[in-house]
Amino acid sequence: MGELIQIVDSLENKISKLLHRMEVLDKANKTLENELKHIRSNQENAQKTVSEWEEKYNSLKLANSMLGSNTNKTEAKLKINTLIRELDYCIAQLSE
Repeated sequence: MGELIQIVDSLENKISKLLHRMEVLDKANKTLENELKHIRSNQENAQKTVSEWEEKYNSLKLANSMLGSNTNKTEAKLKINTLIRELDYCIAQLSE
C-alpha cells in the first residue's frame, strides 16, 4: 500500500511540474506572439516608407529629365507617351 502512495505522490509531483512548465511556456508563447505582431507592424511601416521614397525618387527623376537632363530623356518620353495613351483610352471610353 505504501508503494501505491509513493507512485501517486510521484505522479502528482510530475503533473504539477508539467502544469507549471505549461504555464511558463504559454506565457513565453504569448510574449513571442506579441513581439511578432510588433515586428510585423514595424516591417509594414518600413515597406510603406520605402514605397513612398521610391515614388518620390521616381517623380524627382522624371522631373529632372523634363528639366533638360540628358540622362533620363528617353525614360521621360516613354512615360509621357504612356500617359498620353492612357488619356486617349479614357477619352475613348467617355465618348462611347
